[in-house]
Amino acid sequence: MSPTIRREDFPFESRFVEVLDARLHYIEVGQGRPILFIHGSPTWSYVWRNILPIVAEQGRAIAVDLVGMGRSSKPEILYRFADHAAYLDAFIQALGLSNLTLVLHDWGSALGFHYGCRHPDHVRAMAFFEAIFAPVPGWGAFPREARATFQSFRDLKRGLPLIIEQNAMIEEVLPAGIRRKLSDTEMAFYREPFLEPKDRAPLWRWPNEIPIAGQPADVHSVISDYSAWLKKTEIPKLLLHASPGGLTDERAVEWCRNSLRNLTTVGLGEGRHYLQEDHPEFIGRSIASWIRAFD
Repeated sequence: MSPTIRREDFPFESRFVEVLDARLHYIEVGQGRPILFIHGSPTWSYVWRNILPIVAEQGRAIAVDLVGMGRSSKPEILYRFADHAAYLDAFIQALGLSNLTLVLHDWGSALGFHYGCRHPDHVRAMAFFEAIFAPVPGWGAFPREARATFQSFRDLKRGLPLIIEQNAMIEEVLPAGIRRKLSDTEMAFYREPFLEPKDRAPLWRWPNEIPIAGQPADVHSVISDYSAWLKKTEIPKLLLHASPGGLTDERAVEWCRNSLRNLTTVGLGEGRHYLQEDHPEFIGRSIASWIRAFD
């Protein structure tokens, strides 16, 4: 039997806002300047459950569920990067958020960097880990451990059954990116938004949006633009990283140190990709102290 999803395991009031043709779910804790947490794939606001209360000591901590993910509604759209960006823009506008500190992970980093590149006056600071800093020039530059898996995901004949029918993003990719073993209850929460194959369209789309060797061209252009902006902007930045990491390996950390201005770096110790599950307290305390330092 599946474990029961209990409120005490995710003790936040669910809030919703109508944007475009969807109802986006979010949680929030604290008061003051807004601190917006943006998740990636295949997670949702649940991934921030142990971090949000710590960072909320420094402001109004908000974690949104991207359209089609978490407890947000699932409109019949393609779930391309541009779609997610449009809904996120509408969410920020609907809540009247400005002077934002962004906390970003995975595809949430691409969405957050893209937002900051277009609305620099609305962004106060950015904290990020396991982030997407630039397009991938080719498969040789893709993380070796995940290369074969993601090549399969981008093959239409193999990828659709793996992700839509077998739910591989939740059942395989997520656990592989965490050092500890998730409990049955934690896995139940991660499965919750994607119990039916029809709900997994966003999970299939995300691997196919990674700009590799210039494709898809529109996402390549977006990430190239914000990559150039990241090198120029003086907005305070916090890079959290682990070893060996996933997207952010030693070379990516060095690129950040050499390329990004006004950067603080914090090593978390051992970790892979979903660092929120291995180092939640360390991440929370690091972000909170970093915010406190420039407040």
